[in-house]
Amino acid sequence: MKNVHDPVMLRETIEFLELEPGETVLDATIGAGGHAREILKRVSPGGRLIGLDNDAGIISIAEDNLKDFKGSFKLVNDNFRNLDAVLAHEGVKCLDAALFDLGVSSYQLDEAARGFSVKKDAPLDMRMDSRSQVTARDIVNDFSQEELGAILHEFGEERFHKKIARFIAEDRRIKPIETTGELAEIIHRAVGYRIKNSRIDPATRTFQAIRIAVNDELGALQEGLKKVISWLDIGGKIAVISFHSLEDRIVKNLFKGFADLGFLKIITKKPVQTSRDEALSNPRARSAKLRVAERI
Repeated sequence: MKNVHDPVMLRETIEFLELEPGETVLDATIGAGGHAREILKRVSPGGRLIGLDNDAGIISIAEDNLKDFKGSFKLVNDNFRNLDAVLAHEGVKCLDAALFDLGVSSYQLDEAARGFSVKKDAPLDMRMDSRSQVTARDIVNDFSQEELGAILHEFGEERFHKKIARFIAEDRRIKPIETTGELAEIIHRAVGYRIKNSRIDPATRTFQAIRIAVNDELGALQEGLKKVISWLDIGGKIAVISFHSLEDRIVKNLFKGFADLGFLKIITKKPVQTSRDEALSNPRARSAKLRVAERI
C-alpha cells in the first residue's frame, strides 16, 4: 500500500462498528484508505463502501490502495457536508455504518507545499480542497487584526491571540506575509520566552486556527454529522475520531442532542482514547478521541 500511515484506533473503530458482509458503509474521510481497507474486508462479499475526501490528490492514492476490492467501493472528491447529495447520486437507500476520521491527514502534513506544517516552510495555503477560493494567505494578510484575534481565540484556543494578531498586523504593513516560515517566526517573536517552555511549537495553535477557518472545518462537521444520522438504518453505527477539543465538543453535544430526541443511543459514555503503545508508535494518535453512537 502506498502513502498509508497507521490508521488511528483501527482495531477499536472496527470492533465498535460491528460490520457484517453485505452492508453499506460511508467513510466520510477516506484519506489513503487505511480504515476503508479493513471495512471492506468485513463487508465483503456483497458489501459496499462510499468514500469521500475533499482532497483530490489523495483520492487516487486510496483508489490504488483499495484495488483488491474493485467494484465494491466508490470514491468521490467532495466535502462530507455534501454527503446527502453524494449518497443520493450513488443510489444509496440507507447506511449500516459511517466513519468520520477528522483533522489533517499525515499525507497532507507530509506534503510540504500544502502549507499545513509548522515545521516545513511553504506558501501560506492550507486548503484541503484546492478548488476553494480562500487561502491562509488571504486570512493572514486581509482579515482585520480583530478578526484574526477572534479566529485564533475561537479556533485555536490561543491564550495570546491578541498579541499574535497585533504582531501579524504590524509585520504585514511592511510587506505581505507569504510563507509558513514567515508566519511561524512572527508568532515566535510574539510569544517570546515562552518558546523555551513549550512542549509543542508555539505556532501550532495559530496554524490550527487558520487551517480550520480556511476550510470551515467546524461548520462542515456540524452539517455532515446532522445529515449522516438521517441516513443511518436502525441499528447502524456512527464512529467519529477527533483530534482536538473543538471537534470533540461538537461530536459530544450533537450525539447528546440526538440521543435526547430519541434518535441515537450513545455507545461510548466517555470518549475512547488511544492506547499507550499506539500513542508511542504513532504520534498523530496521541490526542485522538473516538466516540460511537447507534441509530435507534
